[in-house]
Amino acid sequence: MKAKNDIRLQRILAQSGLVSRRKAEELIRAGRVAIDGRVVTELGQKASPHEQRIEVDGKAIPPSESGAYYLFNKPRKVISSLHDPQGRPTLKDFLVRANLKARLFPVGRLDWDAEGLMLLTNDGALALRLQHPRFQVPKIYRIKVEGIPTNEALGRLRSGIRFPGGPVHQAEVQRVKKGEDRSWLLLTIWEGEKHQVKTMCQAIGHPVLSLKRVALGPLTLGRLAPGQIRPLSQQEVNSLRKLLSAPDFT
Repeated sequence: MKAKNDIRLQRILAQSGLVSRRKAEELIRAGRVAIDGRVVTELGQKASPHEQRIEVDGKAIPPSESGAYYLFNKPRKVISSLHDPQGRPTLKDFLVRANLKARLFPVGRLDWDAEGLMLLTNDGALALRLQHPRFQVPKIYRIKVEGIPTNEALGRLRSGIRFPGGPVHQAEVQRVKKGEDRSWLLLTIWEGEKHQVKTMCQAIGHPVLSLKRVALGPLTLGRLAPGQIRPLSQQEVNSLRKLLSAPDFT
């Protein structure tokens, strides 16, 4: 009889940080995962990561770490990954500087020339939910664009921009400030398509000049300075989990 705290095998693999959840499912189907020496090929299989030995290709997965959650204000001209073959500054440089020992990874990405809020964690299950379209997690950006968009142009963002060969993406938009030939907007989207904000603004004829993410779900930058990292409060973690709660998403 399985214990009540047993969880699905693909979730265990994702939480270990070894692979993504989708990749974990592929490994299981391919017969590359075993529990206590028994090969598993069914996705519904559950296990206890603290009581059973779980292996991938004959090697035990690393023990799961306690959840770690950090907010990072990414500066411009920093790669939002842990490694860069071109030798440019990466998130890892800031993790080393902050002396953080947990095996953290970023949830989603920001462009090299963008700045703002990023969540760093070792919680693979939470990261997958944050990026899953099912949960419609709002992402808010403060952007500067060329020119002065008309109300009609902003209305196009609200009604939706169709991407080439893809779906229609909508945005909430608020005009914050305008200059002689520049405008500042607050834009909210719910997906995470590559270059989505830039593509949408380009489509209405007002290219993005600068972009800063200021909120992700219940998380906000607040007074966190560029380059700084801070742990999430328990209240923030609870707010994230509440936002992403779905009993059948396992």
